Amino acid sequence: MLDALVRGLKRRDRRSLARLISIAARGESIAELVAQLGAPPKSARVIALTGAGGVGKSTLTGKLIEMLRAKEQSVAVLACDPQSPITGGALLGDRFRMPMRPDDAGVYIRSLAAPSGRQAVAQHLDTITLVCEHFGFDYILVETVGAGQGDTAVRDVADAVVLLLQPETGDDLQWEKAGVLEVVDMIVVHKADLPGAERTIHQLQMMLEMAGQTSLPVFPVSSRSGAGLDDLVAALERVRPRERVRSAAQRRLWEAVQAELLQRWKRLETDGAIAALCTQPQWQAAVSEAVEKLCSSTKRKN
Repeated sequence: MLDALVRGLKRRDRRSLARLISIAARGESIAELVAQLGAPPKSARVIALTGAGGVGKSTLTGKLIEMLRAKEQSVAVLACDPQSPITGGALLGDRFRMPMRPDDAGVYIRSLAAPSGRQAVAQHLDTITLVCEHFGFDYILVETVGAGQGDTAVRDVADAVVLLLQPETGDDLQWEKAGVLEVVDMIVVHKADLPGAERTIHQLQMMLEMAGQTSLPVFPVSSRSGAGLDDLVAALERVRPRERVRSAAQRRLWEAVQAELLQRWKRLETDGAIAALCTQPQWQAAVSEAVEKLCSSTKRKN
């Protein structure tokens, strides 16, 4: 079945795309899937939109979809929604703030549940992004859950990270200790038509200057009025896919294999197979020999 879905993906079959994303999101057959996909034939721009809840990430994403489609660029949106730590459910409702046109084959919007402790991104997001790249999208927009100061994991997936702030939501000290500022490529002061926007931009620029990050661009943007959107889209068009992202298939495959081996080991532990194996003389002898070789190698190095 996986073979057929991968072939359908490369024919740009949206049903195959949806099913492969579901398989990847559940963590099934990750190693086999990544191995079959390999490196993507087309370089998509993977842009992450991150920021606190309520800052307007979904609204801005919707505007970016409209503007990129006007330029005949295809767009996939991976919207990470918070997953309940109690029920395991997720609302998966960010897509309702974005333009939905079933007849537009150039837009694909998928909501993904992001468990707590995952730094505001869904599990297996790198593999899901790889699937979208193989479909041939020009842009992949990754919207994170409302992110905090230490939520920087999305940097490992994206070519560029856009941090959204809004007027009157933090002071200089609050921003300065925010680790996410250290991994972003540009900052958007969203809802820039609200009172206090100019003061917020001034504070932010002063803080960046003190931190030696004056090269970090700051864009005042209003999705309601459209102000600043053209400049932001122009900046996104200048983003170039990083070599690390293009050559990430091998890393992803290795990580998937490690995860699969760990899962199998845990199943063996649960079944009591490991404990039974430890009682076998030949297994004990093999372990002793391996430990002796490791100790000898360590002594030579020292």
